[in-house]
Amino acid sequence: MTYEPIVLFVCRADTEGNALTPIVICADDYGLSDGVSAAIEELIQRGRLSATGAMTGLPGWKRRAAGLKALVARHPADIGLHLTLTGQRPLTPARGLARDGRLPEIGPLVLRALAGALPREALAEELRAQLDAFEDEWGAPPDFIDGHQHAHALPGIREIVIAEMTARYGGRLPWLRNCTEPASWARQRRLGLRKALVVGTLAAGSALRAARAGIACNDSFRGLYGFTSEPPYHEVFRASLAGPGERVLVHCHPGHVDAELRRLDPLLEPRAREYAYLSSEACGEDLAAAGRRPARFRDTGSAHSLAGG
Repeated sequence: MTYEPIVLFVCRADTEGNALTPIVICADDYGLSDGVSAAIEELIQRGRLSATGAMTGLPGWKRRAAGLKALVARHPADIGLHLTLTGQRPLTPARGLARDGRLPEIGPLVLRALAGALPREALAEELRAQLDAFEDEWGAPPDFIDGHQHAHALPGIREIVIAEMTARYGGRLPWLRNCTEPASWARQRRLGLRKALVVGTLAAGSALRAARAGIACNDSFRGLYGFTSEPPYHEVFRASLAGPGERVLVHCHPGHVDAELRRLDPLLEPRAREYAYLSSEACGEDLAAAGRRPARFRDTGSAHSLAGG
């Protein structure tokens, strides 16, 4: 895999010499399709992304992991596991979870999680298999763990994730995506508020549980919206750059739409819109205007010395 030289926008001070605040800008779904993976790689190279989560149960992860590793050696970024428990084929039999070789959609999974009716051993086995698949290609543990459709934060699943992280990685823990933030912060942004409150309610308590296990988390989770064309994505992103928080995480879903993506996932046009904006000069200008810069998780926070970083 080769990459053409690109002039990077990212800087550590604005044009007036003011320091830029580091935040994590993380793309979900690396490995879902070559089009999605290529778009994410391009944005890492441009300095617009500082993290991505890999769907290691899909063939695209094995195809592209070596190239991604070479890329981040030149353009550092956090690479994590995007734990996939919905919509795709599992790596394990996933007895009691998958049906006809396919993981459930997010709605039924949420209902079972709230009812306390999830098959814990099947979930643990699938998590371990996806972590094994990550390490087999990457040669190291993930920098972080998050979940496709935020499933890692659901009750009954988050406990399994945290237990496996502490048992597997001991004194050098990855960080964990926290899908909650104070409701007042979300209300300040307004855009995506309803979705933020729903996701935050389902994930309530996960950050505290992680902290008790010594696992570092972001303190603000942003970028949620309805994947509609209105409001335009640049408004969603600009809103995500504003407001309080020392360990801010903005998640996104950029991608090039290809035949593989069309076969595997219904989210198409929003990925193209997000990529178009994130790769544009307007995005760079918006970051500078907000006084923000994409950064690895370990570079966020007042002390820059976080557990798991």
